Amino acid sequence: MNSLQPTAEPSPATGDVDVIIAGCGPAGAMLAAELRLHQVRVLVLEKETEPASFARIVGLHIRSIELMAMRGLLDRLLEHGRRRPAGAYFAAIDRPAPADLDTAHAYLLGIPQPVVVRLLEQHAVELGAHVRHGCAVTGLEQDGDGVTVELTGGERVRARYLAGCDGARSTVRKLLGVAFPGEPASNETLMGEMAVGVPPEEVAARVAAARRTDPRFSVGPAGAGLHRVVVPAAAVTDRAQPPTLDDFRRQLRAIAGTDFGVHSPRWLSRFGDATRLAEHYRVGRVLLAGDAAHIHPPIGGQGLNLGLQDAVNLGWKLAAQIRGWAPDTLLDTYQAERRPVAEQVLDNTRAQTELLSAGPGPRAVRRLLTELMEIDEVNRRLLEKITAIGVRYDFGAGPALLGRRLRDLEVKRGRLYDLLRDGRGLLLDRTGRLTVGGWSDRVGHLADPTVALDVAALLLRPDGHVAWIGDDQRDLDEQLARWFGRPS
Repeated sequence: MNSLQPTAEPSPATGDVDVIIAGCGPAGAMLAAELRLHQVRVLVLEKETEPASFARIVGLHIRSIELMAMRGLLDRLLEHGRRRPAGAYFAAIDRPAPADLDTAHAYLLGIPQPVVVRLLEQHAVELGAHVRHGCAVTGLEQDGDGVTVELTGGERVRARYLAGCDGARSTVRKLLGVAFPGEPASNETLMGEMAVGVPPEEVAARVAAARRTDPRFSVGPAGAGLHRVVVPAAAVTDRAQPPTLDDFRRQLRAIAGTDFGVHSPRWLSRFGDATRLAEHYRVGRVLLAGDAAHIHPPIGGQGLNLGLQDAVNLGWKLAAQIRGWAPDTLLDTYQAERRPVAEQVLDNTRAQTELLSAGPGPRAVRRLLTELMEIDEVNRRLLEKITAIGVRYDFGAGPALLGRRLRDLEVKRGRLYDLLRDGRGLLLDRTGRLTVGGWSDRVGHLADPTVALDVAALLLRPDGHVAWIGDDQRDLDEQLARWFGRPS
């Protein structure tokens, strides 16, 4: 069966599910699709009955854009988004991206979050996932064979595994008793899109003056005649309660000396700087991904991206466990690889938050960093952190490329990423002498002496990370077994 074709399976009954996913946000929908690439039976439970009532714009960073290209989703997303130049990500310090970034997608894609969720859910359903809206998880029990999940109203469903992708207030994480240590919010920011009632030149002048003392403040065009307004809040409040337009007016007058005549909001929201990381990403047959596993300030726009990347890392490993070919420790590498990445994101958002503070000390450090970012290597390192193209998993000693993701390349069969759409691994072989042997059901093989690589051959995992580099068949077989289990 072609794993990319939709399947016409009936809605699963209790006991006929391999994985239950709590939450159909970006991480949950992406995970469902990744599992379906391997014919894993998936049921997604989403407590909300309707999509979000506001269209907050998010930015897909380079690594997430690459993952969308790997799964054949990028063209769909480009239809609904707007490309913006890469750069000015770290604490909004205005520096362009280096000209020679190691990617074929050196841009930011601005796109409404509900559109991302809708397209990912559609993709998962096309592949055969089942999604039930209006179903909230209220309890769970696990044993050696599976997990039983209780829903509102008392219904119980059972699966071999449960994935909690149910957001920062994750019910699954709380039911598991997984600690979520970190820092509570100490500052809060209001953000929304609305019309303004003053000329553009007045907006620009007032914003420039206010940002000299508070770089968190901004008012700028958001399309459709609206402006995006970001303004520090008066105090930390309950994030579950959306702010009012009067809240924005008061804070605009306090920061900029005018409320800009704001009116007709499209959406209003608030966010804090709470920073927390789950102590464990896995407890038995239950796993956490996305905001259920980590929260941090939205500075740099990394949250949604981090969740998507969690899902792609987890999907093929969990599928391997269910399909019966996973090496013993494969599923444990999910936490071993992704939790340190989240720790780094939490640290860089903490640093960015300090750099956006209004005190004289943080402002002095910001001026110094702005100067240092004129050095190409400093600017490159910070941008690679934000966009996640600098992530390197620890696969042991080896060349610098080992453990990193490989950029999209031209190959004799088109583009490299097109060969990863089925969620399998890939041997990229310039020698023509190597083989994937008994792993051919899990790993593709492209013999191409023309590909622009300075190594003889490399093995890509389904998430696009380089698992092996070399030219020795015996060494390759050891790594195939390490990542893809016993040969057929």
